Amino acid sequence: MADRYRSWIEISLGRIVSNYQAVRSAAGEAVQVMPVVKADAYRHGAAEVSRALQGAGAAWLGVSSVEEGVALRQAGIQSRVLCMAGCLPTEREALLEFNLVPAIHSLDDLRSFDALAARHKRSVAYHLKIDTGLGRLGTLAAPQAVANAVLAARHARLEGLMTHFASSADYTSDQTERQIRVFDEVVEQLAAAAVYPEYQHLAATISLAYGRRNSWRNMVRVGHAIYGYISPARGEAPAPILQVRPALSWRASLVQVKDVAEGTLIGYGGMYRASRPMRIGVVAVGYADGYPHRLSNRGKIIAAGRLAPVLGAVSMDLITVDLTATPELAPGDTVTLLGAEGSASVDAHQMARAAGTISYAVLCGIGARVRRVYVG
Repeated sequence: MADRYRSWIEISLGRIVSNYQAVRSAAGEAVQVMPVVKADAYRHGAAEVSRALQGAGAAWLGVSSVEEGVALRQAGIQSRVLCMAGCLPTEREALLEFNLVPAIHSLDDLRSFDALAARHKRSVAYHLKIDTGLGRLGTLAAPQAVANAVLAARHARLEGLMTHFASSADYTSDQTERQIRVFDEVVEQLAAAAVYPEYQHLAATISLAYGRRNSWRNMVRVGHAIYGYISPARGEAPAPILQVRPALSWRASLVQVKDVAEGTLIGYGGMYRASRPMRIGVVAVGYADGYPHRLSNRGKIIAAGRLAPVLGAVSMDLITVDLTATPELAPGDTVTLLGAEGSASVDAHQMARAAGTISYAVLCGIGARVRRVYVG
């Protein structure tokens, strides 16, 4: 059925569940795993992925915004949902209405959230984020001030304490260890005030995959690994303790195949000139679908099990590829942008390196008009 589409992604929910189970096994029974399904589950489809993860036992899910959390509730997801990237004042009521857990990033926000809970005469949970060195979201307040604010809140209950690493993949830097020490100063101050958050979470995919166990505590937030990717580390990193497989393949249809003469200019600006007589194919995908423009004249797709170069500029709706080695292909046939055919494969890390970006951006950049097809 998928070959009726111009461009589509095939998502294996079974592989997502398998990746989640691999993460749980690596983390151990004492560590709660929170799969991160923000950005439409890295474009794998948040509702469908969340249902599969909930069915596999995921008690927590992480999203970016209140809007994303509400969408999960409206899709019938019952797992606890942490909204990690801040809450606008106009969104606070929705946190209570849809039973979402906010990540609080300042002591002022904590006081506002406590006042909201008091107006509703409810005790509501939150996770407090400490800015330990990323310089982004999170409070920079002194540990004693944090403890005082937590104790002063009468209706907002500190359920979790969290931070976010800036350089977890960089083993040439001691920044991660310094961030852990800053976090622990707050933990110690809270303990001195007899405050013990149920969850502490610092680690994401990298810290789990490379076994930085002193950062795991009793919860890890894992996104990239759920979708089958672990970014390479820098420096003398330990061997990964986690193995996962990509859950997404991206395919597209040929809309035209034709022979061109030597010297033919191909694409906007005549960026490519045919060095010989060639057979070319025009593929129904472009930068409007999320195929990176920087892959002009440098990307590779898979055609009939062989790697084939992208010729000329990536345009909004189309790319042109070299099909000289695969003359059997015709309009309507399928090529692979991400995934594998036979012994040939292209993954998001490879595509990202060629495009000068990161694998997260490749996955999250896949556009809304690319159809989603769910497979086993």
